[in-house]
Amino acid sequence: MQANKINALVKKPIQEPIKFAAIGECMVEMAPAGTDATYQMAFAGDTFNTLWYLKKLRPTWSTQFVSRVGTDTVSYAMLQMMADAEIETQSVGRDPQRTAGLYLVSLDNGERSFSYWRGTSAARLLARNPEWLEKSIGDANVVYFSGISLAILEDEGRENLLTALKSARASGKTVIFDPNLRPRLWDDTQQMKDYIMQGAQVSDIVLPSYDDEAEYFGDADIFATRNRYLNAGSTTVVVKNGPDEMICCHDGETIHVTPPVARNVVDTTAAGDSFNAGFFAGLEMYETMEDALALGAKLAGQVISKRGALVEIDHGTLTT
Repeated sequence: MQANKINALVKKPIQEPIKFAAIGECMVEMAPAGTDATYQMAFAGDTFNTLWYLKKLRPTWSTQFVSRVGTDTVSYAMLQMMADAEIETQSVGRDPQRTAGLYLVSLDNGERSFSYWRGTSAARLLARNPEWLEKSIGDANVVYFSGISLAILEDEGRENLLTALKSARASGKTVIFDPNLRPRLWDDTQQMKDYIMQGAQVSDIVLPSYDDEAEYFGDADIFATRNRYLNAGSTTVVVKNGPDEMICCHDGETIHVTPPVARNVVDTTAAGDSFNAGFFAGLEMYETMEDALALGAKLAGQVISKRGALVEIDHGTLTT
């Protein structure tokens, strides 16, 4: 399958570099630093992780994060980290009454589990002001969000975000959605499913993970997941499937790609986030959709071989 370049996925002709906005929460990450009970502090969050890796792969793209943080020391350290990564922060609001959320990573044979402290997270209010939100994504031509972006918000914020994204898509922006199902962030599973499908309805590209979709939506196979999101109105659906064969449906055609075998799994944190970044970058770098998907898989394979959500990557092995 021939891949549309990312400029073609963006529905208006664009001469300048892509302006890519990610909406969501960046948190303080406390991850295991070794075999003993020691932890290292860093910053990460699903949509931010994708943005960070995307900037590594496509440094000429304009990348901006849309969120909120506090005015405390750790929030400013987070903003400095973003600036050091050349991610624009003009759309990160400041809230003197709140701070950044925190999560702790626990590992068991490479598989991670999380404990969260996000009750006073400033990012939970990122969509409270609809005018600010629409202005924040106004300059972007690609807008990316996730199920977590929706889950952390209050009900009014969710509606504001969905309205802004619907308007963005109607105006010609490309809207991309990773469902990233996290039931513990929702009041109940049905609420999660309802909002996830509303997120899909305002999106051009959707990137679900089959294992989660099968568990919570009851999908019998990856094709059921593909069909549900296509029926919701998305035009491109990539169904990730862990180490097994994934599928991508684009322009009515479905292709199958099997990722390379991951031989050294240390920490699966950010596997899906980094895959997304590689796929987005690959849409511009390569001529076929298969190659774009393969780049996502190669990047994810590198990331899970190291500890932490944001790790240094070897560009050489990604293109061989």
